[in-house]
Amino acid sequence: MAEVNGCLIPDDLLYDVDPEANAFTWAKDNGDGTYTVGLTSVASAMAGRLVAYTPKKVGKVVKKRKSVATIESGKWVGPVPAPFEGEIVEVNDALKTNPALANDDPYGEGWIAKLKPTGDVDLMDAAKAAEILQKVASEKGISCG
Repeated sequence: MAEVNGCLIPDDLLYDVDPEANAFTWAKDNGDGTYTVGLTSVASAMAGRLVAYTPKKVGKVVKKRKSVATIESGKWVGPVPAPFEGEIVEVNDALKTNPALANDDPYGEGWIAKLKPTGDVDLMDAAKAAEILQKVASEKGISCG
């Protein structure tokens, strides 16, 4: 598992990381034609402690890098961009009552949405993601833990 300034980057996930597009998400192939999507630990550290989570509706088809949910912290409000084009098949209801799960367990209980791809899934591996995230974390003074 890669680590960036104390932020973990699990090897078994795929990533959409592009600082220019403000994209810092991960995706896990569920083996059933869907992917679970969430924020990287670096993204949740950048956003700060989350206080609100507003998902898009199940059934909505979103283009790559369009919002699957809006998240809000004390210092920031913004979209969670889809790592690929797909249909939202499930949202994380637990985040509605406890948005900070995305901070406390970004790769587990804090997932954002589940998507069924409607196009190509073109994502990077953990090593490439960690390389980009290291640069971002260093520039912005981001650390986890």
